[in-house]
Amino acid sequence: QVQLVESGGGLVQPGGSLRLSCAASGFTFSNHWMYWVRQAPGKGLEWVSAINTGGDSAYYADSVKGRFTISRDNAKNTLYLQMNNLKPEDTAIYYCNFRGVFNEYDYWGQGTQVTVSS
Repeated sequence: QVQLVESGGGLVQPGGSLRLSCAASGFTFSNHWMYWVRQAPGKGLEWVSAINTGGDSAYYADSVKGRFTISRDNAKNTLYLQMNNLKPEDTAIYYCNFRGVFNEYDYWGQGTQVTVSS
């Protein structure tokens, strides 16, 4: 069955860095755009970043542009999010996600907690 397993979260000081990973299985990873989405405490879901199937086009929310970098390794079925210069407002649970072209299916991982605090 489809599985998305995020890892790499943790507690980091402002200005620090983390690298999130999302290990994918149970579907053809290389055929799907992949997304990172986050949810801050008490807030709704916020789209963070997207990457195309080949990994050569990436898109970012304005709030993370210039600080976060999305990438993928199709040989390893793994999605990444490199997060630099982290801010307290980046504190959230981070989820990886993919969906069908017409949203006929929509899969999420269990999430990984990122806490930015001094």
